[in-house]
Amino acid sequence: MNSLKQAVQAYAKRHANGDGLVLTPVTGLSMMSVDTAAGDLQSIYKPMVCLVLQGAKRMTVGLQQRVLSAGQSAIVSADMPVVGRIVQASHSEPYLAVAVELDMVIMRELAAHMGSAHAQRSSEMQTLFAEDTEAEVMDCASRLMKLLDRPDSAPLLRPGIMRELHYWLLSGPHGAALREIADPDSYASRLADAIAILRAEYTSRVPVEQLATEAGMSLSSFHKHFKHMTSLTPGQYQQRLRLIEARRLMLDEGCSASNAAFEVGYESVSQFTREYGRLFQAPPKRDALRLQKSSEAANIPAVSSQRIGA
Repeated sequence: MNSLKQAVQAYAKRHANGDGLVLTPVTGLSMMSVDTAAGDLQSIYKPMVCLVLQGAKRMTVGLQQRVLSAGQSAIVSADMPVVGRIVQASHSEPYLAVAVELDMVIMRELAAHMGSAHAQRSSEMQTLFAEDTEAEVMDCASRLMKLLDRPDSAPLLRPGIMRELHYWLLSGPHGAALREIADPDSYASRLADAIAILRAEYTSRVPVEQLATEAGMSLSSFHKHFKHMTSLTPGQYQQRLRLIEARRLMLDEGCSASNAAFEVGYESVSQFTREYGRLFQAPPKRDALRLQKSSEAANIPAVSSQRIGA
């Protein structure tokens, strides 16, 4: 783990944004280096595995919460709203983590070869798993990191490494639950199809009936399982998507609060301001100015890490 930790720290020192996040040229590979424990970060995570290399982070996904420390990893198995908070970090020993997005096509293909899990009741459906990082998973992450030094090799070598990574995850302690999620007929998989529509069309009014139909559920069943999986209603989930994207637009693209509000689908700036303040604990303009000033003080571009995190 030490060599991977050193590689992440060195790369992040050169490329991290104001929140300590690095989105690398290797598809799906990101990392984080943070030297000060800070407040909550609101994100919508894609399915991913996050390996904590140093420090500690608390993650809240739906109704589940875990504190991850060095040598542990978390698997977020669906497109989920995540509240993350760094709880252990310092200048001498920053929080370090590397994350890899999961590929459900690979997951489903491998799961089909390895055998299906028995169908789980919705009350047992999990979207956050935490465990000690297995050596094989750490090795895959290390080899993905090495591709950063040999970008020409990434198109040839990354697919094989990703396939191996998914195999070890499916073979690990939470393999049965992951195979359940990969099952196209499972509640989690069917809800993922509906969530994909929300993510793609978050600026529009998406009828809940359309989402329920896409998931192959009755309206009442869809509401029940969606809330159980995400801890949000479909409307609240879409609102979270809009607010997180609006914050990114203000930080990354310099949009005003009103322009960002209209860009993500709000018809009322006052409603946007109220809902933004509830989520981020500050009005949009003040929040954006605070983040920009802190980034300028550190001489780092104020790029939002709210889309995905490690």
